[in-house]
Amino acid sequence: MSEKILMIALSPTMETGTLARWRKKEGDTVASGDVLCEVETDKATMDYESSAEGTLLKILLPEGGQAKVGDVIAIVGKPGEDISGIVAGLGSGPAAEHAPARAAAPPVQALTPAPAPAGVASVPTSSLKAAAPAGRIKSSPLARKVAAQKGVDLRSLIGSGPDGRIVMRDIAKLPASAARAQQATPPAFVQPGAGDVVVPISRMRKIIAKRLSESMYSAPHFYLTVAAGMDDLLAARAKMNGGRQKKLSVNAFLMAIAGRTLARHPQVNSTWNGDTFLRHAAADIGLAVALPEGLITPVVRDCGRKGIIAIDAELGDLVERARAGKLAPEEYAGATFTISNLGMSGIDEFTAIINPPGSAILAVGAVRKEVVVAENDAMVVRQRMRVTLSCDHRVIDGAVGAAFLRELADMLENPLLALA
Repeated sequence: MSEKILMIALSPTMETGTLARWRKKEGDTVASGDVLCEVETDKATMDYESSAEGTLLKILLPEGGQAKVGDVIAIVGKPGEDISGIVAGLGSGPAAEHAPARAAAPPVQALTPAPAPAGVASVPTSSLKAAAPAGRIKSSPLARKVAAQKGVDLRSLIGSGPDGRIVMRDIAKLPASAARAQQATPPAFVQPGAGDVVVPISRMRKIIAKRLSESMYSAPHFYLTVAAGMDDLLAARAKMNGGRQKKLSVNAFLMAIAGRTLARHPQVNSTWNGDTFLRHAAADIGLAVALPEGLITPVVRDCGRKGIIAIDAELGDLVERARAGKLAPEEYAGATFTISNLGMSGIDEFTAIINPPGSAILAVGAVRKEVVVAENDAMVVRQRMRVTLSCDHRVIDGAVGAAFLRELADMLENPLLALA
């Protein structure tokens, strides 16, 4: 009996996958656990292990083609088995529907949505069309009626009905803030001009846009900033790095100190869970790492119980494999707290968007020499760093966030406090 091989979700946020390479060819024997192919997800390239046994009778998705989760990409069965009925029943299949375009250049009629004005929410990219449609918009009467009531422009939506028809569920899934944003500001589109380049949006960028938009829509953010003295920490780092071939990173110190501070302020290490809070037993801290196509947050687990050297070694391995696209989903998902360090890029101070399922993220600025007033009123030069905590107000009250940030700053200024 033949079995359909479906595209499965190989990462927590995967909605479509690109077939990077087939490891088996038609006619090859397949055993359970064999690697059938390599699939490029929104974050990395993953091995697809077969759960079926038999012979690979038909490949439906060519290398380079895309398929949605749940699409049939191949058929496994007995040698010589007639699968013509199954193939015919699949129609064009994902190979035709999601194969990459071969056009030499983007069509000139492609339109790009203009950014929303400051303070106005944008419609999530997963619900937006990349180009305004020509001619009549296919939509159901109920969808047109509700869209008009909510102030939603049907031209900005992707229909999930037959032949791309916009139906009621496409309107219903929009956040209320998205409808309000459209009502407040009609969608504007910009026709590419001479010399403009239309850049396709990568799957990673789409996922980033979707998750961070959802975070801003659902989590009421507030921000707290302090300036911490860094002289003692940098001196301790220099002493620990003496004679070391691979120097300990500042990020390892930040993660270790943040882990110990979270243990003393468990409300900050929590997740909004609908009708409950989920207070996490371990401080699983993610570090935002920039890639050419977007961001990824490799996670060091249980930072509150690990030393700086252990954290640095684990973090270095994760970052290296993240840049090579080799992280497993469990290595970049589920951070209970996140650190984003743009100080290395010369940024003095910034705010960051909370990375779910965490309820807070720490934005780290550059270390600068500043003239400060000492306790004896003398003017002295100190090395200082500004850190900003973004908090989800559903979970963290202002006083709770302030107490956490103050203790974090105290530990940065006096690293020995982390051992107390």
